Amino acid sequence: MMTLDQALTGISGILVTPYDAAGNVAPARLAPLLDRALAAGLHMPVVNGNTGEFYALTTDEACTMVTEVAALIDGRAPLLAGVGRGLRDAQRLARASADAGAAALMIHQPPDPFVAPRGVVDYLHAMADASGGLPMMIYLRNDAIGTRAIADLCAVPGVRGVKWATPNPQKLAEARAACDPSIVWVGGLAEVWAPTFYAVGARGFTSGLINVWPEHSVAIHAALEAGDYHAANALIERMRVFEDIRAQEMNGTNVTGVKAALIAQGHDCGPTRAPSAWPLTAGQQSDLDGFLAANHLI
Repeated sequence: MMTLDQALTGISGILVTPYDAAGNVAPARLAPLLDRALAAGLHMPVVNGNTGEFYALTTDEACTMVTEVAALIDGRAPLLAGVGRGLRDAQRLARASADAGAAALMIHQPPDPFVAPRGVVDYLHAMADASGGLPMMIYLRNDAIGTRAIADLCAVPGVRGVKWATPNPQKLAEARAACDPSIVWVGGLAEVWAPTFYAVGARGFTSGLINVWPEHSVAIHAALEAGDYHAANALIERMRVFEDIRAQEMNGTNVTGVKAALIAQGHDCGPTRAPSAWPLTAGQQSDLDGFLAANHLI
């Protein structure tokens, strides 16, 4: 199994959360998806990420997901486990993630309306303590806190990476320059933004496509690592329709597009939970079916 630092510079594959017919989490349904993704070369599966509908899950459900997904992976790759929300819930989930054998925590940026940057520093310390010192990746969706505050977060012991999920490559470059050079900066807006972020020093990227077409995501990563931006961009164009579907309705179809594609492939992981959009509109479904057919995915 590769080291955490190696995995961070690879693809962080954000797994969906499957539901059964009664609407309960059904992690066993991920088994064939994980087997295919790992066989294709996925570097690091991620449980309890946003494509996993993290904010739609109860804390009990999130604990179940990390425990069961770790068992499904069975040591074949490092597992990155998302934690977040209120402090007590996040601490409980951090402990459960450590007990399950996660290699590191992905710390969701707190969505509380009253968030002080220095309060997030305290939050990170609390996550490290609760997990017994697991390494951490910061999930940054709002860079308005400023470069100095980002540097303070990265200075917390145990922080090994930043998932940069804002469309501001220049701010990413400024933040990299202000932080320890050992920090790994990961493109957090999937394949479409990966070349732009690579150009300013990011390595690796997150992906929801790995649930549906992991081989293609791995090919994009290989092209970027080889510095072949032309090849990477050509590959990205082939999957852009998929990402465009996911970006509709204020990103409300982000997970919907993935789960609808999985159903079309014979891997029913259930619907998404409100307030996510479900199902796709007729036009969206037609576009998705065309994408899947054109790429021989159904």
